[in-house]
Amino acid sequence: MTAPVPRPLAAVLDGSTPPGVVPWPHDRPAHEALDAARAAGWHGALLDLEGVTGKAEFMDRCAGALRLPDWFGRNWDALADCLTDLSWCPADRGRVLVVCGWRQYASAAPDDWSVAEEVIADAVGFWRDTDTGLVVVMARGREPGARTA
Repeated sequence: MTAPVPRPLAAVLDGSTPPGVVPWPHDRPAHEALDAARAAGWHGALLDLEGVTGKAEFMDRCAGALRLPDWFGRNWDALADCLTDLSWCPADRGRVLVVCGWRQYASAAPDDWSVAEEVIADAVGFWRDTDTGLVVVMARGREPGARTA
């Protein structure tokens, strides 16, 4: 039996709460959030940051996991542009980005992580009042099978 989807994400997926940045329990695999989103008709991606300690690797992981377009310039402005354009990403009912393994990067590069959080929050705000919102799930645990440093 699968455990119920935690309330912060469930409320977004069922439309009772606007999309935002929501937590995911440390004891639940991050892929379960992605599975729940897809089952609810949302397009989703998993951004695994396990082992990332610098901006270049963060940008590379974003490019791969999010399948960013060729014009992605691997800098903060380009990431912000990609996350507020999303014409390259199917919408379905909305978009879910599940971020796992982020704590090491946040600890190793706190200034860069602060900028990443700002870019993410701005993108969520940009899409909030649309028919296809963006929700970012911050998984506190690490994804099983994730790379180790």
